[in-house]
Amino acid sequence: MRKNLNFDKIKRVVIKIGTSVLTDSDGNFSLSRLDPVMAQIQDLLKSKHQLVVVTSGAIGCGMSVLKIKRKPKELPLLQACAATGQGKLMKRYEELFSSAGHHAAQVLLTRDGFQDRVRCLNMKNTFESLLRLGVIPVVNENDTVSTEEIRFGDNDALSVSVAELIEADMLILLTDVDGLYLDGEGKKIVSEVHSISAVDALFQHVFSHRKKIITRGGMESKLEVAKRAMKNGISTVVLNGKDKQSIEKLFSGEIVGTLFLAAESKKSFKKNWMANLTDPHGNLLVDAGAFTALKNGGKSLLPTGIREVEGSFKAGDSVKISLRDGKIFARGIVNYSSDELRKIIGKKTADIVEILGYKHTDEVVHRDNLVLTG
Repeated sequence: MRKNLNFDKIKRVVIKIGTSVLTDSDGNFSLSRLDPVMAQIQDLLKSKHQLVVVTSGAIGCGMSVLKIKRKPKELPLLQACAATGQGKLMKRYEELFSSAGHHAAQVLLTRDGFQDRVRCLNMKNTFESLLRLGVIPVVNENDTVSTEEIRFGDNDALSVSVAELIEADMLILLTDVDGLYLDGEGKKIVSEVHSISAVDALFQHVFSHRKKIITRGGMESKLEVAKRAMKNGISTVVLNGKDKQSIEKLFSGEIVGTLFLAAESKKSFKKNWMANLTDPHGNLLVDAGAFTALKNGGKSLLPTGIREVEGSFKAGDSVKISLRDGKIFARGIVNYSSDELRKIIGKKTADIVEILGYKHTDEVVHRDNLVLTG
């Protein structure tokens, strides 16, 4: 029995269903493979868990319908397969959920939606409304319109972004293997991982066996996702989705799959959003005094500690915060535009009104809108 995880405290769960779970032994996509997984998910709903499903399979379903044997390399053909398969995949989810008295809601996302603060808040509010209404969001990447610049790349990355967005307690990654293998023969499984350093050590092991392991469940991607989730207070489980009782066993306390135990308490949506931004609008280069105040003193960033402003941004945008050697150590939301900041950097807060003619606030980045990243 698992002793390190209190399942009574796990209320909100994201379940990612990989394409490998929805394929048969010959590698052909099959919607019928969804049925036993959904039976277990319906049992979780009966126990009053709030669930979000992140699903793969739209492209595979479309290929099956269009009788395309090999996954296309051309983006337009891939998007045509996704457009064809998405509706049929969603129809099956709705049929299975409605048979148990629930409704499913299709949610198609792209990475750039998580980068914009307003769009991200709108997404969060939509998810919260659906969950409050008892509707199960079924999420997929919007492959029909995605380009390389806005793609997640895989649904593992999408699933952890969704888990952070809704402040989930657990992320379950369903794949076609029993967990993280320590060997290349599928015999020895890691049952629990308790620290970020242990994940890093496993990375080295996976890389050293990459020819044998990477093709078995995409473990390299899953380790990346588990590490990010652990840092943000979300426990993650890699579980065999082809085992018709794997989810049931997990929630009954049995030691199944590989559990990555959350290393910290759960972070707020805002802190997670700031920590995982890939495209902040600018960069504030600060001196050693500001670095110490932010890193060790729990202080806000004031104009007196800023030495340079890079980029163009407006008040309310996200920025990186770095030392003058370029080392980024924090991210935050600014209260002044880049043009305003260039006029007041290095100045005392008492001088802001005299320089600008007004003052929004003393803080350039308030502590509540700042997260340390390294």
